Amino acid sequence: MSAQISQSQVLRLSTAVLVGCISLGLGGCQKTLKAPTLSTPLPSQEMVKTQFSIAGKIGVRTPQQNGSAFYAWTQVNNYFAIDLTGALGIGQTRIEGIPGKVTLTSAKTGTLQAASPEELLQQATGWQAPISYLVSWVQGKPASGSAQAQYDEQRRLKTLAEGGWQVQLSYDNADPLPQKLVMIQTLPQGENRVTLTIQSREDAAQP
Repeated sequence: MSAQISQSQVLRLSTAVLVGCISLGLGGCQKTLKAPTLSTPLPSQEMVKTQFSIAGKIGVRTPQQNGSAFYAWTQVNNYFAIDLTGALGIGQTRIEGIPGKVTLTSAKTGTLQAASPEELLQQATGWQAPISYLVSWVQGKPASGSAQAQYDEQRRLKTLAEGGWQVQLSYDNADPLPQKLVMIQTLPQGENRVTLTIQSREDAAQP
């Protein structure tokens, strides 16, 4: 059932949805959520081109608020499911998407729906986050040919500018995939900063 959300819920939700995708490497307790299973199976005739499950912690800092949450994210092609916990007191949250339909569900907000993660975030919070871009960024590659990218000596993506975001990627030793992403969007007053730490990777779980 769809629900109307108050201004205070919108502020809390901005952290939750945005994590829809990421994590902040803070000291202290480390918690890894189990990778979610997609509720919608990939069509049998569709070849798997993108597939991953990651988990870790996400931090969000905006001119209005700071927050963090643990996340687990499963992606298979354009289908995804993201579980969040500890997001500013709104409880367990699921963000799930199939082409043309994305939903966010939690006990406190009910179910919100939009055609894309970005549209859902705009609807819920009034500002954008690079959710679709992250599918490529967490794999250590730009999302489009128009990105301005720089690489390190091992040909790993180090920094890029894409979609209005400046992104810095960090790696553990010789690992080919990033362990941490810091994303900054410059605003007329201040900035949006999203920090994603990837604590685990595994094969994606499918129905």
